[in-house]
Amino acid sequence: MVYVGRIVAAGRTRAGRNAVLYRVSSRSFPNREAVETNGAIAIVPREGSEADGRRSPYIAYAAMRLAGDWCVATNGSHTDSIAEKIASGMAPRDALALVLQTLDYEKDELNTPRIAAVLPRAGDTAWLGIVRDDALVVTAVQLQAGAAHYLATYEANAVRAEQRSVFDAASAHEAARYAVEGGAFAGFEHPVAAAAALATDGGFEWGTYRVD
Repeated sequence: MVYVGRIVAAGRTRAGRNAVLYRVSSRSFPNREAVETNGAIAIVPREGSEADGRRSPYIAYAAMRLAGDWCVATNGSHTDSIAEKIASGMAPRDALALVLQTLDYEKDELNTPRIAAVLPRAGDTAWLGIVRDDALVVTAVQLQAGAAHYLATYEANAVRAEQRSVFDAASAHEAARYAVEGGAFAGFEHPVAAAAALATDGGFEWGTYRVD
């Protein structure tokens, strides 16, 4: 088992439906969950742990948001900025690069990287991006049935060919659960919550999963 922190992944089910996944893994703030709110997915403290929000400005945020026929997933406040740039007509690659460079890594005690995935509802190319204290990387990944490419804040914090997991799900809820229990994701420690967006004929469906 290895601790990799937060995770984003872009994949495609065996049936050919594109999916983007987000998982919170945390040793410091485990009392969080993913909830659907105002047409997006937010990471928030669980009931009874609201005081955690005063301990860190980075633990509550919109993790997933739609931008037309694209879905954006990230580990922080940059979700909204990337989605807004894409919705205004900017190319996903450029939106990722601009926002990640502008906001930079999180200024916490670990210099936590900002990570992001941008996935099309239909199409073969998704984008993964990360800004660390030593690099800014934005890379296209090709979607293939039954596989997901992932990127994390620690350890797996570069876009590498070997960071690929077998993947399948019949619903967005199953996809979110897969980000905790399935494939390569099952080998990562301290899962807290996960979310997923699964492409449909007319858009995306949301799914969440909470580790109890």
